[in-house]
Amino acid sequence: MMKKRLFLTVIFALTIMGAVSAQDRQKKFSCYPIGFYNLENLFDTCHDAGKNDYDFLPDGSYQWTAMKYKSKLKNMSRVLSEMGTDKVPMGCVAIGVSEVENANCLSDLCNQPSLKARDFQFVHIEGPDKRGVDCALLYNPKLFTVRDTKLVPYVYTQPQDIEADRQTRGFFIVSGTLADEHVTIIVCHLPSRFSGSEYREQGGEQVRVVKDSLLNDDPNCKIMIMGDMNDDPTNRSMAVALRGKANIEEVGPGDMYNPWYNVLVKEKRGTLKYQGAWNLFDQILLSPALINKVNKKDFSSLKYFQHQVFDKPYLFNTEGRYKGDVKRTTAGGVWLDGYSDHLPVVVYLLKEQQ
Repeated sequence: MMKKRLFLTVIFALTIMGAVSAQDRQKKFSCYPIGFYNLENLFDTCHDAGKNDYDFLPDGSYQWTAMKYKSKLKNMSRVLSEMGTDKVPMGCVAIGVSEVENANCLSDLCNQPSLKARDFQFVHIEGPDKRGVDCALLYNPKLFTVRDTKLVPYVYTQPQDIEADRQTRGFFIVSGTLADEHVTIIVCHLPSRFSGSEYREQGGEQVRVVKDSLLNDDPNCKIMIMGDMNDDPTNRSMAVALRGKANIEEVGPGDMYNPWYNVLVKEKRGTLKYQGAWNLFDQILLSPALINKVNKKDFSSLKYFQHQVFDKPYLFNTEGRYKGDVKRTTAGGVWLDGYSDHLPVVVYLLKEQQ
């Protein structure tokens, strides 16, 4: 354990120096990056029975061959392995992912050299989405121990939706232990913008109910709700239904802190572009137990410290029609050998070493 803590501290100590008092600089801290990344259609080349994955077959519209699949795995693993390394050499402790087809893809992903070197594992439950994409969690078992997993379904409330059998991604709940504390991560992928905003508002309300239920079971549990919300932090699904607050001082007992609100509103930055304008659909919200509302320098237990949109230059197109846009796998029917149409996000949690 001592080696792990030292490894987590070496680089981070340089970063925190400017944020604490001279007295606090004598303390040692462990930093734990937690991330989220929409993998944009990580499909294998085989058909899954009952799923509409035909576009991602060798004879499908994307002509999804073994060569393209292997390249996608390599590109995704590069990003995943580099997330969080700005402050901690070993990168993220856990990363929620969306738009992955099945456990086979996750196994192939974790077997990529950059992730295998850290013994990355995954947890996943096959969901009901008709297109076949799921949410999952990758994690470093040396630092995060999984206690339990559960998939809570998204529930449609309108009769026409129920009759149409429009099953979609549920809320993937992973309960675990991090830094000797109970932490639960809920990975989401809310309905797309092809659906009306009310569907995402219902999603926000439903995941809030899940969160409240978890806190009823363990009021000390520290909860992160992450995912591709298909809405900005300013939209009702996040700001009202899920009660995501822009500033720590505003967070009440039933609220969540959403650090991405001001990234979009004040910094004018995001995680994906549409018609040249930034959106910030990829978010990680934190429950009150994870934030320092009174003493901002108290890290005696696990607390939020910083956040980051992971926007390395290689994730962008540098020329041509899509110059300046996020470099996705395919655009305009052309395979770009890129990454995803979304940028990843990371939050850094901090805890003082005893």
